[in-house]
Amino acid sequence: MTGVYYPTGGAICRLVNKGRKEHGVRCSVESTGGSVYNTRTIREGELDFGVVQSDVQVQAMNSQRSFKDDAPYDGLRSVFSVHPEPLHVMVRADAGINSVADMKGKRVNIGNPGSGTRVLANVLMDAAGVTPDDFGLAAELKSSEQAAALCDGKIDAAIWAAGLPNGSTMEATSTCDVKVLDLTTSGTDKVLAENTAYAAATIPGGLYPGNEGDIASWGPKATFVTDAGASDEVVYVLVKSIFENFDDFKKLHPAFGRLTQEEMVKDGLSAPLHPGAVKYYKEQGWM
Repeated sequence: MTGVYYPTGGAICRLVNKGRKEHGVRCSVESTGGSVYNTRTIREGELDFGVVQSDVQVQAMNSQRSFKDDAPYDGLRSVFSVHPEPLHVMVRADAGINSVADMKGKRVNIGNPGSGTRVLANVLMDAAGVTPDDFGLAAELKSSEQAAALCDGKIDAAIWAAGLPNGSTMEATSTCDVKVLDLTTSGTDKVLAENTAYAAATIPGGLYPGNEGDIASWGPKATFVTDAGASDEVVYVLVKSIFENFDDFKKLHPAFGRLTQEEMVKDGLSAPLHPGAVKYYKEQGWM
C-alpha cells in the first residue's frame, strides 16, 4: 500500500484479533478512498471505525470544504490519534519547480476526490495563491498511481500527505529523480495561522533517496474515529488492545515508532472522545 492508513487499520485489527477468544470482538480491515470517504461511511453506518485526518474531523463537524453541503456531523467521536502526516509535494527534478507558485502551467496531481490529500491540496493552493485552473493539467490520480505517473513523465508534480516514511514517496524517489519540495516559501505561515488542525513538520533528510537535507512541511495528524452510537464495550476493548500491546503496536509500521500514549489520547482530537475510550484512559490515569 502507498500510504499508512491501511497498514494502521491492519495493525489495530491484528492486536484486537489477538485477544478475540477472550473478548469476542472481531476486527477486519478494508481499503477505502481516504479521510472524507471514511467519515461519510462511518456516519452512514457502513464502517464502524476509520482513520481520518485531524482537519477532516473539524470540517465534518462544521460543514466545511468537502462537507459544505452536509449537516454538521455531531455524532463523530475520537478514539485516539496516530502519526503526523506531513505534506509531501513531490516534483520531478527536471520540472523547474522550486515552490508551489512555480507549478503554474505544470501537470500536477491534486489527489482523488474523497481523499484527505485533496483537502490539503486545496489548503496549500489557497495559501500559495494558485488554483487548479493555473495548472497545465490538474490530475486526480489515486496515491497508488502517482509515483509511476511522475517517473513516466505523465505529471510534473504530486501533492500527497502521509506518515513517515510512506510507500508512494519511497517508490517515486527510488525509481527516478524526484525531489520533495520544501514548503517554507509556499504560504506555510499563513496555513498555520489560519488552521489550528495543522502543525509544522519536518521530513528528515535522508529518509527518501536523493533528498539529503531536512524538508520543512506541515500537516494534520491521522486520527482513529468512530460514531457516538458505537458500543462502549467494543471501543474499550479496541483501545485496551492497542495500549496493552503498545510496544508491539509501535513495531508494526515505521510511522508508529515515535508515538507516545500521552500524545495519542489528546493531540489532533477535535471530535469529543468516545465514552469507551474515556473509560480506559481514566483507568490509566491519562485523563
